Amino acid sequence: MKFILLPPSSLNDEFEFEASLKIALQEYKTNLGDDVYLAATRFYQGDDQKYLYRLDQLARRLNMPLVATNDVHYHEAARRQLQDVVTCIREKKTIYTAGFLLHPNAERYLKSSEEMERLFIKYPDALDRTKEISEACTFSLDELKYEYPEELTTGGRTAQEEIVYLAWEGAREHFPGVIPDKIRNAINHELRFIEEMNYAAYFLTVHDIVRFARSRNILCQGRGSAANSTVCFCLGITSVNPTKFDLLFERFISSARNEPPDIDVDFEHERREEVIQYIYQKYGRDRAAIVATVTQQHQKGSIRDVGKAMGLSVDTLNRLSGSLWEFTDEWFEGKRIEEQGLNPDDQHLRKVLQLTRDFMGFPRQLGQHTGGFVITRGKLTDLCPIFHAR
Repeated sequence: MKFILLPPSSLNDEFEFEASLKIALQEYKTNLGDDVYLAATRFYQGDDQKYLYRLDQLARRLNMPLVATNDVHYHEAARRQLQDVVTCIREKKTIYTAGFLLHPNAERYLKSSEEMERLFIKYPDALDRTKEISEACTFSLDELKYEYPEELTTGGRTAQEEIVYLAWEGAREHFPGVIPDKIRNAINHELRFIEEMNYAAYFLTVHDIVRFARSRNILCQGRGSAANSTVCFCLGITSVNPTKFDLLFERFISSARNEPPDIDVDFEHERREEVIQYIYQKYGRDRAAIVATVTQQHQKGSIRDVGKAMGLSVDTLNRLSGSLWEFTDEWFEGKRIEEQGLNPDDQHLRKVLQLTRDFMGFPRQLGQHTGGFVITRGKLTDLCPIFHAR
């Protein structure tokens, strides 16, 4: 594992780094050894040559290699204006009051290797180390593979053996005596498909949660396409009797989709927290978490956020957002703007509309799914990012 330390972006009044930084870097070097690097960046603040010279001196003194970096905030220089707007929105400022919260130039874009070589021509070793680290970063999202929990079986059975056992146990309970041929054929068909697609553990997870709820007299009911499954009925997840209806299992699971089926289970609102706490207790908070939702920037919210950051008046924002139903080219070109008594040729207003269009679709905030859970065999942090709810 490599660690790249980011020093302050400027020197003090004596064109030196503060003594506290040098002490901190020495501690990192002592604890991390040869795996720690010092980031070198051109900030275009007028003292880049002196800054990099002092940084190189410090790196040599601490035996801490320099790495050429670029403090990237956007992929191309043209996005600098949008970056300023996003900063103003985050800091609750306007472009007129943000001051030094905004970057002084548009150089924080993703530069080409040729341009980086030009910028760090005096420090070729720093650029070589950047290339080495970049080439060592071979991770791909394809390497991540979800693994079902292992606590779902009993008696030393595999997940498939467990679901076969539970399905036939449930069938005998629902159909005492002789199990109808229709049900027997459906169970065999579904179990073969579940084994082929390796979905047994998924069914067992849902069954375990439903079993807990019913053991505590918590009202619950499986719904949706899962009602087409005879196995779900036998496991007690759904209550649609397959002898009374012609169920279409392929509507529930299809090999063409190549993804686990969607089994929705509703729990009574007043006691759903008991179910949530059971999941946490069974699997641990390092292996179970509620799914997050990502809210995007839409039309009305975007025009209000961008317009406020760009200094538009409340009256103008109200008129713009109040007339906005969809962000069409017709609206952008000014026809509806004129209808609101605004000047479509006003350059500041046109800039606001352009930035609004660029801003739409950006993530706005994280939310919490009403009931979706991620439950893993190993730690969640090995599979996906996590964020503590507030």
